[in-house]
Amino acid sequence: MSGTVAIHSVFVYGSLMADDVVRLLLNRIPQTASATLPDFHRFSIKGRVYPAILPAKADKVTGKVLFGITDHELNVLDEFEDIEYERENVQVLLTDSSDEKLQTKTYVWAKKDDPDLYGTWDFEEWKQLHMESFLKMTKEFAEELNVPESEI
Repeated sequence: MSGTVAIHSVFVYGSLMADDVVRLLLNRIPQTASATLPDFHRFSIKGRVYPAILPAKADKVTGKVLFGITDHELNVLDEFEDIEYERENVQVLLTDSSDEKLQTKTYVWAKKDDPDLYGTWDFEEWKQLHMESFLKMTKEFAEELNVPESEI
């Protein structure tokens, strides 16, 4: 194999903060660090169990950065996030190291004026209420993703 493998970092703020979800998608748990994304808000979405983020002045979203993400893994995350999200470059603050700034990627809700966005999404509530069924869905997604195209 020739060429170099690009390595990425990705700020996650919803279901991907759960190691079990990441393990199902990437078959490993990357190195992580706690981080904050300034000037964004994490919304709940009517009828969905996962959140959306959009720019919002004087607000912030807590989450974590996944480090060492390969091109292939980034493609898996792109597929998982689907067309409802747009991958954007953002600057986060690493909260473990006195707010060091880091340029990274994240997934921003594509529909900026979505009427289904409301309130604030809560990770702990999601873990209690929805994580079990979400893991089942993620496992099915990962299995479908790993099936060679010729077998579909």
